[in-house]
Amino acid sequence: MAAPLTQTQDFNIMIIGQGGRLEYEALLFAASLRANSPKFQGKLFVAEPQQGPLWNRDPRMSAPVKDHLTALGAQIVPFQSQHFGETYPQGNKIEGLHILPAGQPFVFFDTDTLITGELADVPFDFARPAASMNRTDTWPVEELYWPGYSAIWKSLYDRFGLDFASSLDLSQPDEYWERYLYFNAGWFYGADPAEFGARFTDYAVSVRDDPPAELVIQPLDPWLDQVVLPLVIHGLGGGRPGPALRGLDGDVTCHYRMLSLFYATATDRQVAILEEVAAPNKLKKLLKLHEPFKRMVYQGRGHKVRALFDRNNLPRHERAIRNQIKSAGFWMR
Repeated sequence: MAAPLTQTQDFNIMIIGQGGRLEYEALLFAASLRANSPKFQGKLFVAEPQQGPLWNRDPRMSAPVKDHLTALGAQIVPFQSQHFGETYPQGNKIEGLHILPAGQPFVFFDTDTLITGELADVPFDFARPAASMNRTDTWPVEELYWPGYSAIWKSLYDRFGLDFASSLDLSQPDEYWERYLYFNAGWFYGADPAEFGARFTDYAVSVRDDPPAELVIQPLDPWLDQVVLPLVIHGLGGGRPGPALRGLDGDVTCHYRMLSLFYATATDRQVAILEEVAAPNKLKKLLKLHEPFKRMVYQGRGHKVRALFDRNNLPRHERAIRNQIKSAGFWMR
């Protein structure tokens, strides 16, 4: 039996590069990877959706952003949307996996992620895929006549011939959301992007086009990727990440999502890293073209947001944080 693959093996990284907000986030990601993970020996691939029948507007990045991404060491690879496109842009992370070299371990990150430590030191076991546990009980949604967590999740496992019982966290009570395998799709990894991506695509299209009867009143937009991801990971022999991966969504990466929320909730170290990475003039010139970066990072609005909150006593619910920022007139997406 082969020994588990560890952090000593090189791996590739994929993010999505798309015109608008994501292209500027891709710049920050690439710059932070270069600055804070000098031991990373793999390749950074930026998957770029192309014009086609599933996009009303051109999704491609601007030429100056592409040039700077290339200068930062990224490889930009175009792909055609076959199943999702503009109506479900989260599908880019599903369809884009096929641009990666088959058979080479990979880690996917949402583009709105900041690298704050050495990724090469994270002990990935690529033979056992996993994904981010930085999630809340967003799906399934409790409804008056819904069949319950177990019935909904079991219907999905049954659809694809997967063993439902072995996916459960039996330390959690029955019909409590954390008993069921559920991830944030902000990062995930595996041994072979071709196999992972093919399964991810097949499962997502099947659930979208012909959901099990138990899902009849359940929303799938924007949750489809997170509904299907646990099935893909479980089917490939993976599961919940162990404590060795706590650096992800911790000291090594920060999935900031929106700069308004980042400045409200991030640690002093994370804020300092973001601002240091964003400081070089060539990068600054491009990032300032995106209004949230311009105002939050370079014009100081982020620190005004920061002054509204005590990081040691944050509101329990994100909605309350958002509302407080909005009430102060500082909210930006």
